[in-house]
Amino acid sequence: MDYRQGEEFRDDRRGGYLPPEVVKRLSALDPVKGTLAVLETYGAIALCVGAALTWWHPVVVIAAVLVIGSRQHALFVLAHDAAHYRIYRTRWLNDLVGRSCGVIGGVSMCTYRVIHRLHHNHLYEAQDPDIALHGGYPRGKAYLVKKLLKDLCGLTAWKTFAYFFGAPAFNTDTNQASRPLDDTAPRLRAAARRDRWLVAGFHVAAPAAAFTSGWGVEYLVLWTLPLVTVLQPILRFRAVCEHGAVTDFSSPLTAARTNLAPAWLRWFLFPHHVNFHVEHHMYPAVPHYNLPACHDEMAQRGILDHAEVRPVAETARLVFANRAA
Repeated sequence: MDYRQGEEFRDDRRGGYLPPEVVKRLSALDPVKGTLAVLETYGAIALCVGAALTWWHPVVVIAAVLVIGSRQHALFVLAHDAAHYRIYRTRWLNDLVGRSCGVIGGVSMCTYRVIHRLHHNHLYEAQDPDIALHGGYPRGKAYLVKKLLKDLCGLTAWKTFAYFFGAPAFNTDTNQASRPLDDTAPRLRAAARRDRWLVAGFHVAAPAAAFTSGWGVEYLVLWTLPLVTVLQPILRFRAVCEHGAVTDFSSPLTAARTNLAPAWLRWFLFPHHVNFHVEHHMYPAVPHYNLPACHDEMAQRGILDHAEVRPVAETARLVFANRAA
């Protein structure tokens, strides 16, 4: 795509190249597949909400909260795809759908676009705003378990939403605070500012409307609760699986990780093919539904021979390991 200065997501092809014609084919957007991904995610949420409201029983409600939390994560992934301009070619439609996916989950997609661009263009460099989340692993089993339990209890949700609002992140490895909103095109910065007001407004108006109409408890249980509990450890664990406990930062082949998992776990933890993370870093223009084909093309050409491609169980052993002496 043609980006203006300060807006680009650069391909990171250190370590290997696919032929240009293959990249062009894989980067082609299919609006039907993009629409189906959005409808599938919203549909699963609607089914869970409907089931819980029909059978307001602890077992049904708990199951609904777990699944809704996982689908809130899927909405985050779709907002991520929209931040890359990878849902629809028509820019206003792409951003409308991406912002809708983000807004209801407390995420400013336009702000995340700014933050995530720095993560891609400066992977594991001082400007990478995500190092504070996934850097320094392994830190020991007790460390990560404690973090995930705090996430599940809702104690860290405010940090997540502050990140998605562009708050400065302190990197303990460099002893520096990154200010991601300072490093972008003025147009994107202005869009991010407007989008944050929209997100804040929604999360004042939605619960107010729910309580006014007599559905306040249901809103808190079926939307707010999974948002601040179930979603949080999923976000952290996925991020650590993608970049944690890597030792070679010289290439996305080894600074990012592709996690192979059975279908049920991919659906719950890695929705919309987000597990193909090496491929995504090397070719961010490839939409999520073409990432499996991108993986196959790279594997056939030997590009992934020495890449961080692991079964998720093996990744878990790495990230939960004790810190090296």
